[in-house]
Amino acid sequence: MTKTSTPLTPGKATPGKATPGKAWGMRRLAGADGRFAMLAADQRPPIMNLTKAKRGEAEPRYEDVAEVKELIVKHLAPQATAVLLDPIWAYQRSIAHVSPRQGLLLTLEDHAFKDTPDGRYSNEIKDWSVEHIKRFGADGVKVLAWYRPDASKAVLEHQAQFIHKIGEDCRRHDICYLLEFLVYPLGGDVGYAEDPQKYPEMVIDSVKRFAGPEYGVDIFKLESPLPAKALPDPDGPDAARAQALFDQLGAACGRPWVMLSAGASAADFSKVLTYAYRAGANGYLAGRAIWWEAMQAFPDTAAIAKRLDSESVPYMRAINALTARMAKPVA
Repeated sequence: MTKTSTPLTPGKATPGKATPGKAWGMRRLAGADGRFAMLAADQRPPIMNLTKAKRGEAEPRYEDVAEVKELIVKHLAPQATAVLLDPIWAYQRSIAHVSPRQGLLLTLEDHAFKDTPDGRYSNEIKDWSVEHIKRFGADGVKVLAWYRPDASKAVLEHQAQFIHKIGEDCRRHDICYLLEFLVYPLGGDVGYAEDPQKYPEMVIDSVKRFAGPEYGVDIFKLESPLPAKALPDPDGPDAARAQALFDQLGAACGRPWVMLSAGASAADFSKVLTYAYRAGANGYLAGRAIWWEAMQAFPDTAAIAKRLDSESVPYMRAINALTARMAKPVA
């Protein structure tokens, strides 16, 4: 008797496993060893604010922001397993420097969030969508959702709907969904910097809130549960409390997770990674800890390039070695 074969069905998979498109995207975002060493070049307000301040101008120049991003990607992408770009300033100038052998993430959220005394509202970039990201050939969709559990009910409902809708769109297009949370101060103006007054429970509870399968998150991108500057030496006598909080963070995820730098210094981010890898994190997706100091040479682009090569590349190699040694590989 001839055995009939059944073709694979896109968007479906064995229960408990990622769908084929998501699984393949995750493989491309990670290195051959299953660990993530991903470079972020999608930052917008930090770079925009830096370039206009350095020029003494009221508004950032498009070409300045695009050029800075291109320098970052050109000099640092070779050290990364994947690169994260935004579709407005980074993609056009920087995509040529991303190898087809690397993973590609594109950001979906608008940097111009709505800020109110009751909390922040996230939204997608106008005329941009999961479908567009898929059509651009990306392996994953990255979304930053401002979230703190004690914001108003209206804000929390909006943020939950925002996250859920994107999860549905990523399922429909069978593309990896990487969700990032940042705790922010209510009524404050910290912007994209780490909130020095955040509580660990806010970081951990945010993950618990969206770890359910209905949100469709494939990878969490997370900040330290304690301000990076406050983290003790991971090998010192005061490390136990901090490690316990990272362990709780890892236990809440239930899926691959990576760390973000949130503007932490290079030394502080290395401490963050050590704690996170001991808790089971699978790598990092970071930007400013890697390249921010080199950007201080703006508008001297030759000096930026020199500092990226002499400072940022060695730092990236160091945290990549740490990642290879300590991070948990994705199964």
